[in-house]
Amino acid sequence: MKGLPSSLFGSSQCFLFHLSIFLFLLFVDFASGFGSMGPITASFGDNGRFCAIDASGKQEVICWGNKTNSSSSSSSNPSIYPTDVPPMAAISGGEGFLCGILANTSQAYCWDSMESSSDLVPVSFKPNAYFQIAAGKNHVCAIRGPYYSENDLGSVDCWDIVRLPNNSLISRSSALFYDQHISTLVLKKVVSGDGFSCGVAREGGIECWGPNSGSLGVSGVSGNVVGLASGMDSICVIQKDSNEIKCWGNNDSFVHPPEGTPFVSLAAGAQHFCGIREDNHGVECWGNFNSSLVPKSSGFLAIASSDHVTCGIREADLVLDCWFTNILSPMGYDPPLQLCSPGLCTPGYCGEGRFAFNASILNEPDLTSLCVRKDLKICSPCGSNCSEGFFPSSPCTENADRVCTACSLCQSSSCWDICKLQSSPEMQQKHRHQLHQLLLIIGSSASGFILILIGWYLFPRIIGTKGDERKKKQFASCIGKSELENGTNGDPNPPASVAPCPGIAQVFRLSELKDATNGFKEFNELGRGSYGFVYKAVLPDGRQVAVKRANAATIIHTNSRDFEMELEILCSVRHVNVVNLLGYCSEMGERLLVYEFMPHGTLHDHLHGGLSPLNWTLRLKIAMQAAKGLEYLHKEVVPPIVHRDLKSSKILLDADWCARIADFGVLTPNESDINQDMKTDVYNFGIVLLEILSGRKAYDVECLPPSIVDWAVPLIRQGKAAAIIDRYTALPRNVEPLLKLADLAELCLTDDPSERPSMPDLARSLEQFVKEGLVL
Repeated sequence: MKGLPSSLFGSSQCFLFHLSIFLFLLFVDFASGFGSMGPITASFGDNGRFCAIDASGKQEVICWGNKTNSSSSSSSNPSIYPTDVPPMAAISGGEGFLCGILANTSQAYCWDSMESSSDLVPVSFKPNAYFQIAAGKNHVCAIRGPYYSENDLGSVDCWDIVRLPNNSLISRSSALFYDQHISTLVLKKVVSGDGFSCGVAREGGIECWGPNSGSLGVSGVSGNVVGLASGMDSICVIQKDSNEIKCWGNNDSFVHPPEGTPFVSLAAGAQHFCGIREDNHGVECWGNFNSSLVPKSSGFLAIASSDHVTCGIREADLVLDCWFTNILSPMGYDPPLQLCSPGLCTPGYCGEGRFAFNASILNEPDLTSLCVRKDLKICSPCGSNCSEGFFPSSPCTENADRVCTACSLCQSSSCWDICKLQSSPEMQQKHRHQLHQLLLIIGSSASGFILILIGWYLFPRIIGTKGDERKKKQFASCIGKSELENGTNGDPNPPASVAPCPGIAQVFRLSELKDATNGFKEFNELGRGSYGFVYKAVLPDGRQVAVKRANAATIIHTNSRDFEMELEILCSVRHVNVVNLLGYCSEMGERLLVYEFMPHGTLHDHLHGGLSPLNWTLRLKIAMQAAKGLEYLHKEVVPPIVHRDLKSSKILLDADWCARIADFGVLTPNESDINQDMKTDVYNFGIVLLEILSGRKAYDVECLPPSIVDWAVPLIRQGKAAAIIDRYTALPRNVEPLLKLADLAELCLTDDPSERPSMPDLARSLEQFVKEGLVL
């Protein structure tokens, strides 16, 4: 995937559509942020660049930067920089330079962020192996020892990075960061800031050195330190016993740190800190930072910070979220469309409370490990809870974190309290219904013998009557008089008599549909619209159906002849990608239509309403199937049907996750209007394609601009289609079909209707995209 252009944008944090730049993350066992190492890092300052270790299993390094400062033309995205940096075990960023530990030798390697070919490690230190490295503002400190070993203690080497008047960088041995005291230190971890470095000593305390270390005022560190991060002039640590935060240095960088909250990792920017909570892996930030910009809806595996931005990798799908320190932060960074490593590869057992990251969740068939050796693993902290709107449906294991499931799928008392469902009207009704059933069972047991006798006598007669009645209701003519309607049973309210049509449908009694919907109660409601209400119903034979009930306004404004015409058209519609009519009822002035039940809800609810997410393969198939449904309505139904109101909420998903078109208009327009109206359907289908691609709503007042068309189409026309791809869904290895889908959406949204493709053309194109497939 190297060289793929653009950045990823999501759906729920619409403000980020216009502000977001992507850094990436640093991993959690060490601190993440300025002056520490991880799988991704940033060089600070005007010549800032970002580099990350990719997820190919080769631990190669990719780099990108501010496109306004770019002079590279060798990439399709000018902000992405090809690099000749060797594969890395870990990387760290300073001001205008970056450093790392080579994956094959454990040696240090540093380079100018503007010129990757330079090696800024002093000759005397080049032969040494290191397992920790931390770049500060203008110096580097590293702890000696082979990286891929279980040795976690070593002595420290430090050197300066000096920028010359001609703007080039050189390295030299440091007198400021080396004295007799430092030479005696044996450390586990190290971070660096502006004129200081700090490390975790053998006993777990903090040792700091350098010309500016005295201004930190580090003191009173009790017990072991399990994580730390340094800003320019401050440092925060995670204390082992409580996992709570303690900070020193410039108070402006860590003003109002969280109290009493356990954390598993830290990240530090120039003047702010962020941390991942131990319980739900949510993020909290403090210091010179606008906390309202921090995402609240996701858990994160790791986070990292730069001058003006913090980014994290979402635990659900390894996709990036980024947020700024404040609204006035500068913009301009576009990372490549590429999977990057979620952490550092290490040997040994992950230990209690942690799990080994499993590459299989990336759905990459050829990717079995993210590390260069099979004996290496990436260890992540387990979560004990989930972010708001989700509940933990399975615990953390050795090879997988606890699984978070949307509260919309909560079905038992084990998640009611977490999802706050016990007080909801639906749950109260469910409880009442269950209690009512229990009382009936208890009461029936007292008179069971009498009921058995009565049943013995009546059962054959009931069975015979019901069987005859069902046979009478089911008939070959879709709409027409059944034997029930001939008045032979004396029913005062027989179903309405309407003209026959081909197909098979069922005439339902009003009493039957009332029972099936529990009296059309609100808790059975599936949706509502201008026509009326739609209810879930369970028929006596156990079938689940959807009942569409016209409201009073619809009945008043639609005469019986219009209803007959509607039924006539609906009877002629039979297609695998259309929600088909099963039957109807027109008793007592009611107008009810019975349709196939779609158990997986609407496309809108999966994209925007909190239902289970859809992967890219399924999204492409849904787009294709919806196109085939519209093609059928436009070209195969006689006379043709135009939907007129196509949107993602009108595309339903059946038990097999197949897309079905619903709620299409049934009054066919005049011949002179039909082609124009079909092009309107094509335009609306283009909006649906944008929703599928971006995960963003068609119109959202919280977004600027609120219209998805006004936001996405200009980006596509500028060759930046990848900028609209939903980052809340794991990226496929092959993104070409998604970019083609964006181009197809743009064609549908052309201002001139005559230039828009037809639905058959769209269906054929989408079918080809599906055949090409996505390598997930």
